[in-house]
Amino acid sequence: MDKNTEQLYQERLKRIIDAVQLRVPDRVPVSIPLSYFPAKFAGVKASDAFYDFKTWKQACIKAALYLQPDRCATTFNQSGKVMEALDSKTMKWPGHGVDARHTHQFVEGEYMKPEEYDLLLHDMSDFLVRYYLPRTYGLLEPLAKLPPLNTLMRGLPFNELATPEFADILSKLSTIAREAVAWQEELSSLHKELNELGFPARSGLIGGGVPFDTISDFLRGMRGAMLDMYQRPDKLLEAIEMFSKIQLERIAAAPKATEFTLAFIALHRGADGFMSIKQFEKFYFPYLKQLVNALVDAGYTPDIFFEGDYTSRLEYLLELPRGKVLGLFDKSDMKRVKEVLGGHMCIAGNVPSSILQTGSPEDVKSYCKWLIDVAGKDGGFIMAPGCSVDEANPVNVKTMVDFTREYGRYA
Repeated sequence: MDKNTEQLYQERLKRIIDAVQLRVPDRVPVSIPLSYFPAKFAGVKASDAFYDFKTWKQACIKAALYLQPDRCATTFNQSGKVMEALDSKTMKWPGHGVDARHTHQFVEGEYMKPEEYDLLLHDMSDFLVRYYLPRTYGLLEPLAKLPPLNTLMRGLPFNELATPEFADILSKLSTIAREAVAWQEELSSLHKELNELGFPARSGLIGGGVPFDTISDFLRGMRGAMLDMYQRPDKLLEAIEMFSKIQLERIAAAPKATEFTLAFIALHRGADGFMSIKQFEKFYFPYLKQLVNALVDAGYTPDIFFEGDYTSRLEYLLELPRGKVLGLFDKSDMKRVKEVLGGHMCIAGNVPSSILQTGSPEDVKSYCKWLIDVAGKDGGFIMAPGCSVDEANPVNVKTMVDFTREYGRYA
């Protein structure tokens, strides 16, 4: 990194840190989640993000250099070859189940039956190995034939392990693992190169999700988790407590952050429309609060995506540590967000994807001006899209960045 780029990097990083820590920066910073935007911008395929990392890396760098935001957030994904070899059931991705030009789709399913709560609670490892993994990865279906794991102290199940299907698993997993590690190293190289080009992209992967979302997303599905709040609330709460304990132990054992490091948390089912306020108080918010406090104690800055509408829940967020959290708001009323959380939490958002995709540059400027005037007053604000920019008009995204740089200056 040359001297000028290093200075630019430090200026951008300071701008982000000042906003997050509720100081007034020189101007409103801009954060862009690149996601699949580089595909449309650079004229490559979204599937390159899974199958041709060299092409994808160059597309991401080209997009960042064009937009010139203060922060670039990159998407972490696994190699398409790895997921194909595993026969992943939980996702469809560009070039495999989804058109090569489009974004991936999460395949939600009831991967844990309601009667299996006790299996999960009493022997989680056994449940994961013999029930969850065979249902979510086709390659691992033979694991369902293993005896209970608590019987292994008597000896290995050689009859099962000697079968051709288990031999196939063992021979393939080593190759798959090497491919997966190599892909992770490629992702790290993109992150590093963006930094070297002057774009702060530092982010820790330690955040994770709220326990209710873990159960809803990966085990019971949205329908199952919603029914469980009524039909088996005690079991659901016991599972939430278990996942929260595991999560907090993992954070406590992880290395402490020694510099400004964001820890991303995406919230899915806690928004208006998914659960009532009473359910939010019982099943959701206490565990979000514990997660945030644990990350802050470990030196991280929680970077929370409040997906959906959280307008009715804003007062709860005053219980989170002041000046230690970045909140990206999707559909919430930003005027109300600023009224409630201004001076307590840095807020980011929420330029609608609809405007960025189909609006005119003047529409973008008008909305950004309103955000700066309302949410940007007295600092503590970062301009950002409300959610995805995958299909956005590149001119409109560039307009958002340039207008904020010009208009969003503090005296």
